[in-house]
Amino acid sequence: MSIPIMEVEKKDSLVSDEEEKASGNVNYGNISPASLGSVQFKKDYNLKYAYVAGGMYRGVAGKEMVVKIGKEGMIGFLGTGGMELSQIGAAIQYIQKELSLGQPYGLNLLHKPSDLAMEEKTVDLFLSYGVKNIEAAAFLSITPALVKYRVQGLTRDQSGRIITVNKIIAKVSRPEVAQAFLSPASEKILSKLMDENKITPEEAGLAKEIPMADDICVEADSGGHTDSGVSFVLMPAMIKLRNEMMEKYQYHKQVRVGAAGGIGTPEAAAAAFMLGADFILTGSINQCTVEAVTSDTVKDLLQQINIQDTEYAPAGDMFELGAKVQVLKKGVFFPSRANKLYDLYRHHNSLHEIDEKTRLQIQEKYFKRSFEEVYNDVKSFYPASEIEKAECNPKHKMALIFKWYFGYSSRLALSGSEESRVDYQVHCGPALGAFNQWVKGTDLENWRNRHVDKIATKLLIETAQLLNQRYSTFHNYSLSEFKSTDNKS
Repeated sequence: MSIPIMEVEKKDSLVSDEEEKASGNVNYGNISPASLGSVQFKKDYNLKYAYVAGGMYRGVAGKEMVVKIGKEGMIGFLGTGGMELSQIGAAIQYIQKELSLGQPYGLNLLHKPSDLAMEEKTVDLFLSYGVKNIEAAAFLSITPALVKYRVQGLTRDQSGRIITVNKIIAKVSRPEVAQAFLSPASEKILSKLMDENKITPEEAGLAKEIPMADDICVEADSGGHTDSGVSFVLMPAMIKLRNEMMEKYQYHKQVRVGAAGGIGTPEAAAAAFMLGADFILTGSINQCTVEAVTSDTVKDLLQQINIQDTEYAPAGDMFELGAKVQVLKKGVFFPSRANKLYDLYRHHNSLHEIDEKTRLQIQEKYFKRSFEEVYNDVKSFYPASEIEKAECNPKHKMALIFKWYFGYSSRLALSGSEESRVDYQVHCGPALGAFNQWVKGTDLENWRNRHVDKIATKLLIETAQLLNQRYSTFHNYSLSEFKSTDNKS
């Protein structure tokens, strides 16, 4: 089953007869920005456009961005990863106050494999404020916190169909993860949550009839956590998987498939819709806008990049697992330094196994403080169980000390520290480089003129125009072939 670029009421025929087809008087210019994507997706989230502004780490996709995009008929997700619960709560209050009833918004939930307790506390905070939409990111499997969020409030309507109060858009880049989100919650997790009185037996029963996600967003090569996927490979496979899972479980409601990663130009957005995307999600291009909560110094750097100016580095929150993030390369040393730390971690069992010259280089050049000073900071941040483990396991202690650098480098970028610019960690994909080239020579070349809602609407307008042009070209080409064949006959 293929998904159309736009969903509109179908007519019996575009033309009345063969003569009108041959005349070329067919209107192929009926794609508008509002007609792109899935009608049901837009209806469910109360959107004008099938456009999502994804969450960005440490609140870079902040409350102002979420409000700005929500007022324009699109949905934005607050980037809660790395934020304190009190900060998240304050941001939710601001968003709920600024947006009218029904205007869309959501919050990102970034998987924390090393701190599942914090993940559950974050979900509890969402539930306490009545947050109805979340973007699940970097998950490798379904966790109890996710199930708890999804299942609470499930009911049936008069026709017997299940009503879901809490919606999940799952960002995925691997089929096995997509399959988990396209499946119902596991019996094991549901039973555990019931035993802990976190969900009711009725909710657990209804959970068996719905998928874990309302929507999956297929994430190709992107800024932040990435598996370096390719849209042209991922989208067809994920759509096929979605169709198979719909058939297997006989869900009453279609799970939509969106596209993310690499979308910074009309050509890229058009390709996503042509591949069958029900919606598109942008990230990197929003980091270089007025609303992005990062330093002007970072935005000045990002404004200058081209498509080759990003690099892969270890993910600080999944350091031991070897997960990767894509970050800014131009003008900074962070990618090479982060990769060096990971290589040292892989090949040594303790800090003492590393040669003295390298240890001094890390302390003086990377950290600008001693390992002992870093470890003191670490002890005040991690729970006691992690510190006890580090005291017994020198390799784990080394991992905690090295991971400190990732938080430090993010804070430097957010604050705009001039003296430590080379250590900035800035999550960013090549989509921003493509965007910079697209808007070069226009008023959007300067980031101070870039507002997240304006670049979104411009992108959608020109995507619709491009698709109309392409269809017109295809039609004219087919028409010329038809006339040529007719003349020969």
